[in-house]
Amino acid sequence: MTRKPVIEVRRSKRRRRTVSAYRDGERVVVLIPAQFSRAEEREWVDRMLERLAAREQRARRTDTELTARAHRLAARYLPDHPAASRPTSVRWVQNQNGRWGSCTPADGTIRISHRVQEMPDWVIDYVLLHELSHLVIPSHSSAFWALVARYPKSERARGYLEGVSAAAGLGITE
Repeated sequence: MTRKPVIEVRRSKRRRRTVSAYRDGERVVVLIPAQFSRAEEREWVDRMLERLAAREQRARRTDTELTARAHRLAARYLPDHPAASRPTSVRWVQNQNGRWGSCTPADGTIRISHRVQEMPDWVIDYVLLHELSHLVIPSHSSAFWALVARYPKSERARGYLEGVSAAAGLGITE
């Protein structure tokens, strides 16, 4: 049986329209505007609990799933480059604060920042394909970008990552 979380609602006079939620240990904190009615509060608490659960589910993505995804992407977008289909390891890491992913072509390892776990699948695919392309071409040359451009949503994903980086003040670039 799943235990219902303790919910703490914090009202703010400075908050006008936005609602957010986060987990603080066993408690879920929901931040809402002070002027919300009790009915709006109940509606938004339920909505934010659903969003938080969905976010946490996405964050449970495993290294095994990530590796399988990398193999599927390599087979689909880089079939003419056997090196891209044979990374020695693909895993999520917590220690990448200045980049979305990294690759060591010499040993075939790919590491993807945990920050990417909560992003849409098409963005994860782009980051993976970017790193897989480094197994073929280590630099960011025009030939490298031509490989990355095989992924149809590459420009859209780059824009998404730039927006996330700018909004969060991360300063992450490619």
